[in-house]
Amino acid sequence: MSATLVAKELAAGHGDRSLFSGLDLVVAPGDVIGLVGVNGAGKSTLLRMLAGLAAPEHGTVRLTPATAVVGYLPQEPDRRPGETVEAFLGRRTGVTAAQRDLDAATEGLVAGTPGADDAYSVALERWLALGGADLAERAAQVTEEIGLDVGLDRPMTALSGGQAARAGLASLLLSRYDVFLLDEPTNDLDLEGLERLERFVSTLRPGTVVVSHDREFLARTVNSVVEIDLPQQQINVYGGGYESYLTEREVARRHARAEYDEYAETRASLEARARTQRAWMEKGVKNARRKAPDNDKVGKRFRTESTEKQAAKARQTERMIERLDTVEEPRKEWELRMQIAMAPRSGAMVATLRDAVVTRGSFTLGPVNLQISWADRVAVTGANGSGKTTLLSALLGRTPLTGGAAALGAGVTVGEIDQTRALFLDDTPLLDAFASHVPDLTPADVRTLLAKFALRAAHVLRPAATLSPGERTRAALALLQARGVNLLVLDEPTNHLDLAAIEQLEAALGTYEGTLLLVTHDRRMLKAVHTTRHIRVDAGTVTEVTPA
Repeated sequence: MSATLVAKELAAGHGDRSLFSGLDLVVAPGDVIGLVGVNGAGKSTLLRMLAGLAAPEHGTVRLTPATAVVGYLPQEPDRRPGETVEAFLGRRTGVTAAQRDLDAATEGLVAGTPGADDAYSVALERWLALGGADLAERAAQVTEEIGLDVGLDRPMTALSGGQAARAGLASLLLSRYDVFLLDEPTNDLDLEGLERLERFVSTLRPGTVVVSHDREFLARTVNSVVEIDLPQQQINVYGGGYESYLTEREVARRHARAEYDEYAETRASLEARARTQRAWMEKGVKNARRKAPDNDKVGKRFRTESTEKQAAKARQTERMIERLDTVEEPRKEWELRMQIAMAPRSGAMVATLRDAVVTRGSFTLGPVNLQISWADRVAVTGANGSGKTTLLSALLGRTPLTGGAAALGAGVTVGEIDQTRALFLDDTPLLDAFASHVPDLTPADVRTLLAKFALRAAHVLRPAATLSPGERTRAALALLQARGVNLLVLDEPTNHLDLAAIEQLEAALGTYEGTLLLVTHDRRMLKAVHTTRHIRVDAGTVTEVTPA
């Protein structure tokens, strides 16, 4: 079914903090709209409003036709206890809910309930449109194609992060919604998954709104961009693709700054002229009173007329100031300015694996022979489930080996951002969870540092697990700045970071002088960050890629 989603004058906020207002958006068939903005700008909030899962503070959302179905896929696959992969796919594609409606309509039909015929017809049409008739067959085919080599009866909670990402991708590929709302669909996907997702999104006929911080994905898929500019409290719409948006945004920002500078300069000049004219006027009045004798009527009249002329000029200048069209100064955007604190250098040998083997169920990594030396900058790539995270864990001595040996070198101080941001996943308040890793810092110092990473009073007293994925990632980055490290291990560090923060992280890595192990599927980050070695992991086999 061809459907159009129209949002008018939407407004949203948290408490007394406004996120956006006056937002108009039309999602028509064939549109692929990239929704961008800093973390916390309200992108996920907007998607939930468009999906009908959250009510706007103001404005309306209308779907034409009203019977069309909007599919909303949130940031993280919500793995529910006891739910199998098959049940997860049914829920995410909307087929499970449509099946319930169809069953209820069938019961009404059998019971002879008035209006049951129409209800059954509508429910059946929706179930068929969502692909309920052949979902099981398609699910088996798609999961095999994307390499999700687990049974459909496997509990979702038993899947690894990479497998859960593939399950999320499968749910998207199997969906037949009339409008798609995708919140960070690229998170945790490997290069093959990204390419498959790009093909799917690029060929969708239904309208699509996608939130993503994967710059390459945006460049390859979207045909327009909506920017929620939180600092300026503006909604900006850019036609064309992502690269066009970057260019137009930079031009718009330069024009806004130039327009304000011209206004400020003109106003300052007029105000200075008005002050001078008022000073001359006041001086003229004093002189007229002091110098003019009673019998010098001609001189007195001349000085009076001169003073009145100065007063008229001052009033004219003040009217010119009042008639100026006010131009608001562009607000300075918050920027993450981070550095990675260095610990004293370690020994020449940082980490080694000798004939190391790790066995987990049916999966085996190795045997691996690998040495990481001081100041090596190593990119680690491979498909999801190939063993990249297991390799990092073995190198750090955290995973028991089935065979072989692992060792960390002398003086190695590890700083790590893992996929799950596990340091901040419990119910401890963020302030306390962070302080436990840097006991030398006072609570005031911790608050100051976290504030630099946009984690302020509203965040630091909340249980760490209740923070958004992006907020937990910023807390992990703050920790790298708080304590010195000489071995930096980053496992998908760009997941959930906004575009500006990713660029700042890339800049910080450019000045970091220690040893680096970087796992990422962010294609632009792999190009931007200087590495000296490239290790590929494929189904548990580790090989070093020789530069071309």
